[in-house]
Amino acid sequence: MTLRLRLALWYGALAGLVVILSCVYGYAVHGRTHYEQLDVTLRQTGAHVRDAFVAVTTPAERHDVLQMAVALGAQVRLYGDAVPATGAPAGDETVPMPDIAAVLRGTQRPAWPRVASLAPSLEAHDSAPPGALGIVTSATGARWRVNVLPVPPGHGGLIVATSLAHLDASVAAFGRFMALMAVLGTLLTFAAGWLIAERALRPVGVLTATATDIAVSRAFSRRVPTQDRPDELGRLAHTFNAMLTSLEQAYATERRFVADASHELRAPLSVIQANLELLQRPSPMSAHDQAAAVRAATTEAERLRRLVTDLLVLARADAGIPIARADVALDTLVADAVVELQHMVRGQTLAVGTLAPLDVQGDRDRLRQLVVILLDNAFRYTPDGGRITVELIADHRDACIRVRDTGIGIAAHDLPHIFERFYRADPARQRDAGGTGLGLAIARWIAREHGGDVEVASAPGEGTTVTVRLPLVRTRVEEPTGSNAPNALTGVA
Repeated sequence: MTLRLRLALWYGALAGLVVILSCVYGYAVHGRTHYEQLDVTLRQTGAHVRDAFVAVTTPAERHDVLQMAVALGAQVRLYGDAVPATGAPAGDETVPMPDIAAVLRGTQRPAWPRVASLAPSLEAHDSAPPGALGIVTSATGARWRVNVLPVPPGHGGLIVATSLAHLDASVAAFGRFMALMAVLGTLLTFAAGWLIAERALRPVGVLTATATDIAVSRAFSRRVPTQDRPDELGRLAHTFNAMLTSLEQAYATERRFVADASHELRAPLSVIQANLELLQRPSPMSAHDQAAAVRAATTEAERLRRLVTDLLVLARADAGIPIARADVALDTLVADAVVELQHMVRGQTLAVGTLAPLDVQGDRDRLRQLVVILLDNAFRYTPDGGRITVELIADHRDACIRVRDTGIGIAAHDLPHIFERFYRADPARQRDAGGTGLGLAIARWIAREHGGDVEVASAPGEGTTVTVRLPLVRTRVEEPTGSNAPNALTGVA
């Protein structure tokens, strides 16, 4: 079942229910009003005839009084007396004799249909009405409304009756009309719901068609027309367009990444292949040339290994594989990384500043890789005579690893892109420096996986400062030298 059909059915069902209930209530009010109005008229006629009947004394006068009821549209019959009943109006059958005891006990049903009881009574009951109302049915099935009125002793009682044939037919016709209106109203509301749903869902159809075309053609540059709609469908179109923009950027990034990775992998493979072909030549080579070819192939193989390792790290990052979590003494980790990379010093000065005793929660191997990446970059792009400074300090609730160098620096227009994979900025920062172009991307991923981030401040010719902020778990309070007690731990406020 389509969404349009479901909406039309829901709308038609709700609106149709309102129409049906309105028609039923209208029929109930109409029927009860007319039947109660007839009862009021019948009571008034009965009271008038009874008062006049009691006021006269001769049989002729009483007969005239009973004939007056005929002129008022009712039939009158005496019970418990020898006076004969009046003649019926022309065209009407004579009212049958009711069960007077049942009428007086009030056991007979009211005149109106059962559904009319849903409507409120319109009849006033300020005083007890004269007589008792009832229903009698003739041999032909015609219904009569009767009002039985006791008359003072010696006169018996009165039965004032009127036929319900015309009123029953009128109420029945009105009921059929209401039923027809309920059916037509329900059908019209369903048709209106169908048209309204079609108009309301038209933007969804456009969005679906556009999405299908984009999926087939991969034309992520296309957009859904929004028509400046301020409603939910307009927001849906804007959201869909934003998603297309994100997909377009991701698709372009993926294509660029694949092209850059292919280029980076091809270069060392080409060098390795060339040196192996050189070694396979039948012409004799000197031992020096053979050693040089082997060294070149080994260097490129090492570079290829680092590149593949970095690609695997980023693949784990894209797959969302979680990192391990444990307490890490960040000062010890930074100090070990500095000792490990001292062999990379080539005329630069490596200075270690403050290493505050700070603990963080995370993966020790990944955090060590983060520090190594930052120091490796600093060594590669700081010329001889330059200075590299490493420090670890607490800044509010963060542990800050800061690596500052006096190297070549980075231009302002390149800073927003340095964390992109294989991004090539200044020619001085090309892959010929020995890097893979993935280090900073990996560093930022590691920092963000630990709930932190990486900040870079740089200017060409003035050096670069890289600051890594990680959520601080605690600051250790170092014991005095020579104490055998373990280091005390102080939690972060």
